[in-house]
Amino acid sequence: MTGSSGASGPDAGDAPNGRAESRPGGGDGPRVPGDRAFFGQPIGLMTLFTTELWERFSYYGMRAILLYYLTDTLANGGLALPQTTGLALVSIYGTSVYLLSVVGGWAADRLVGARRSTLYGGIVIASGHVSLSVPGVGFSAVGICLVAIGTGLLKPNVSSMVGELYARDDPRRDSGFSIFYMGINIGSLVAPILVGVARDWGGYHAGFAVAAVGMAVALVFFVAGRRYLGAAGSAVANPIRPEEHRTLVRNGLVILAAILVVLGVAALTTSTGGLDVFINTMSYLAFLAPITYLTVMYRSPRVTVAERGRVLAYVPLFVGAMLFWMIFEQAATTLSAFAQDRTDRHVLGIGVSPEFFQSVNPASIIVLAPLFAWIWARTHDRPPTAYKFAMGLALGALSFVFLAAASAVVGDGLAPAWVLIVVYVIQTLGELCLSPVGLAATTLLAPKAFRSQALAVWFLAESAGQAITAQLVKATEGASDTAYFGWIGAVTLVVALALWAVAPWVTRQIRRSDALEHAPIG
Repeated sequence: MTGSSGASGPDAGDAPNGRAESRPGGGDGPRVPGDRAFFGQPIGLMTLFTTELWERFSYYGMRAILLYYLTDTLANGGLALPQTTGLALVSIYGTSVYLLSVVGGWAADRLVGARRSTLYGGIVIASGHVSLSVPGVGFSAVGICLVAIGTGLLKPNVSSMVGELYARDDPRRDSGFSIFYMGINIGSLVAPILVGVARDWGGYHAGFAVAAVGMAVALVFFVAGRRYLGAAGSAVANPIRPEEHRTLVRNGLVILAAILVVLGVAALTTSTGGLDVFINTMSYLAFLAPITYLTVMYRSPRVTVAERGRVLAYVPLFVGAMLFWMIFEQAATTLSAFAQDRTDRHVLGIGVSPEFFQSVNPASIIVLAPLFAWIWARTHDRPPTAYKFAMGLALGALSFVFLAAASAVVGDGLAPAWVLIVVYVIQTLGELCLSPVGLAATTLLAPKAFRSQALAVWFLAESAGQAITAQLVKATEGASDTAYFGWIGAVTLVVALALWAVAPWVTRQIRRSDALEHAPIG
């Protein structure tokens, strides 16, 4: 599970009565009592911690049963979509969330601010879950779209408000984010289990109703606790100026035209029509967006020669991250299908639902994250970033190689539950190698003119990765699990070795850019 930080406000002062006070997000906001009231952190962190915990509960709870709902029979309350279509559609749902997160970040920066974007996003998400809880294909389609749109508005902005609770040099910042991430993982740990129980008891719509309750609780905590946030997230960082209106309209029309062209290409190249046209359109957009973004960065006149070197160095890291998320995010697709159809779901003699396995990753994060933090501290953040990316990608690849081998061993039988548990633990090890350093590398290597948009680039890696999955499951329809997981794991492992091979070049490129930037003029 990943998150992000934003800008920070001034240092907190001490009140005369001995209780710390702060102005989160900036010096213009109201003073907020209890600067250390939440485990030694600003009281505003409690608001954001609980909001994100319950929002992630709703998101991962809904995602845990989405594939099963789409592909189950009408008699069982599902939509009876073909398995391949369901797998591709869930992947494209993830693609859409991360593409829309870019829009949500822009809306917060330029239109409404992070706080209102979070509130509006939460309301839209809750409406989507309520719609999903009502039987009917139309309600389901509207619900899925609303959850994707709302998550795009909310996801990038809760994390940015956490950053605004701290001064840039506040030593509590890292521990504050650690507490915040714990909320993310608690929500994603509990959600699949409870939603799975609700599904077993009352069907899919009961499961979606539980997710709706989770999002409603998140909204209650956010609205009730907004007074503790001070000014965090209330300001519009870069409001649209009147002289920009014409340019924004022109750019909006260009983007709309590009989307229509991509839609036309998808329609012409897709023989089956319907959902497949939508899936292909979103896939093409997910591939084009990062190419366009990085090209604009590299060619912008506001980018220096030294910064262009960093952009080039970032490209291999982006490819590595994209392929890692391609594997990792299959937790909601192919691994969910494997849990339901190919796994003996008994853990220590106790029967578990297929949703249970999606709780293994957050549980592993909670256990292993402190260990990795200790390792990186003891090794002084060695090896360099590019090598960590290669290690993370290799671990992701090996998880699929392992699953392919297990599938070959059991043949037409059921794999023991520990096989999937090991797969998720291996992927968690890869996530801890790649994800924490990935966002830091993205923000550090981004040109100054694009620094506030760095998070968008990171989201595009996840978006493109899931778009690859959508295309893979369609292209490999009918392939055995051994072949599917084996070939993806083997090819990705080759890419990981290639990334390891170019890691020295990436490191030299970054150091050369740093030296060039700090070279004396004249």
